[in-house]
Amino acid sequence: MNDQLSNRQHWMSTMAKSCSQLLHALSDNLIDESQFETIRAPEIGLTQVRARMGGTGSPFNLGDMTITRCVVRSTAGHYGYSYIAGRDKAHALRAAQLDAVLQTDSNSTLINEQVVRPLENQLQHLQQQKTAETSATKVNFFTLVRGED
Repeated sequence: MNDQLSNRQHWMSTMAKSCSQLLHALSDNLIDESQFETIRAPEIGLTQVRARMGGTGSPFNLGDMTITRCVVRSTAGHYGYSYIAGRDKAHALRAAQLDAVLQTDSNSTLINEQVVRPLENQLQHLQQQKTAETSATKVNFFTLVRGED
């Protein structure tokens, strides 16, 4: 059960962080034939973002962030949830639909191979690209000690 939970957390995180256009392109043919009942239609709201100074200090309210959430139920009775940063209702709906379908053992392998893994690969590529751009601007500072003071 714990392994199942961590797998679900992984695919939900991957779909939430991915590009909406790529998510739709990869999953259109898999979702078109499925039926879903909308439990909570995609809706936009705010959430409070908290932070810590230096990662260890006292928590403080950093500010608000826009999120879109959605809940659907598949014909098999599985509930699909999504929370997406930003205001993309179509992204939230598709991620919730895929979450519901991925909980069915017969579909999970196919969807993981055709949707989740390509999304992971794109997210890794974007992270590597961002890391390379950031390290290109890195500046190393050093000081020379002069005197005996």
